[in-house]
Amino acid sequence: MRGRDVVLDGVEIVYPNGFRAVEATDLRVEAGEFFSILGPSGCGKTTILRAVSGFVEPSAGRVLIGGENQAGRAPHLRPTALIFQSLALFPLMSVRDNVAFGLEARGVPRAERRRRAEELLELVALSDQAGKKPGELSGGQRQRVAIARALAVEPAVLLLDEPLSALDLKLRSHMRAELRAIQKQTGVTFIYITHDQGEALTMSDRIAVMDRGRIEQVGTGDEIYSAPLTAFAASFVGEANILPGRIAEAGGGEASIDTDLGRFVGRNPRGLRRGDAGLLFVRPEAMRLGPADNALEGTLARRDLEGPFVTYVFRAGGREVTMHLANTGAAPVPGAGAQPLGFAARDAVILPEGPLAKTGRELAA
Repeated sequence: MRGRDVVLDGVEIVYPNGFRAVEATDLRVEAGEFFSILGPSGCGKTTILRAVSGFVEPSAGRVLIGGENQAGRAPHLRPTALIFQSLALFPLMSVRDNVAFGLEARGVPRAERRRRAEELLELVALSDQAGKKPGELSGGQRQRVAIARALAVEPAVLLLDEPLSALDLKLRSHMRAELRAIQKQTGVTFIYITHDQGEALTMSDRIAVMDRGRIEQVGTGDEIYSAPLTAFAASFVGEANILPGRIAEAGGGEASIDTDLGRFVGRNPRGLRRGDAGLLFVRPEAMRLGPADNALEGTLARRDLEGPFVTYVFRAGGREVTMHLANTGAAPVPGAGAQPLGFAARDAVILPEGPLAKTGRELAA
């Protein structure tokens, strides 16, 4: 199997009722890449997947796979395979026959179907389950059967629409590693749809963050998390303390922003200028107890133990400020009364005002 690149060239999708599901979008997914589209429900990510697979025709623009325009090409004629959340395995067929089903539909001889099915079951570590029915398998095993069945038709691009969302937390974590390993072994291009930032950050070579039919930012997991470019990307991926204000000074890639908790300095990737409205974002793990370049005071309101780290929630000027500290026993413990808090300028980013994710921890609330 060999992956191909996927290019969206000005793709726009408008439904007959006038609803604009996807704004004009340019996007390139490299051949052999594990690429995730991350965003909340209703943002248009599944619609893009359906456009690539052929179940939805763009209202404008082109979908190209391996440089070939897919306009008018039916789903079964495209070099793609699609895995849904429901998996849709055939309950009365054996695991082996489920995997071989697509090959049978294409007229592949029985002996070759069996050989190919067994080869793929070995790839997904299910050789010893070939004779069982799907109902006799665990959720993770059924997931792997669905992957093997999709790979059987040798797609250049595998499209996965939130395939792990029905699994429990531990199994999802395990399957992330499994999916990543399978993708690397096969070299097939994976386009993975999810609303779970942990899945996207863990598995992906690159991620597109999407909201309201628009792609907000494309980058590696490190880039999206540590160097967000929009308010939505900064608030949707990971947690953030958020302070609104107005730019006081700007220069040298940094800016200072006046907020109702004081003046703070942070990175200024979007080139905001003096007088512009902005939002300062700082991750809870970047907050520190004690003196800092960017200093404020807060009174401890709550302590939440979350296993590997402890979350401290402070009240500062009528707002909540959240801090994560590693649960090693070595971290300082906040005392009673007003506490000095702070963060380094390099750990804060100041971005233009814009829509925030509902899941973002908003200091501005």
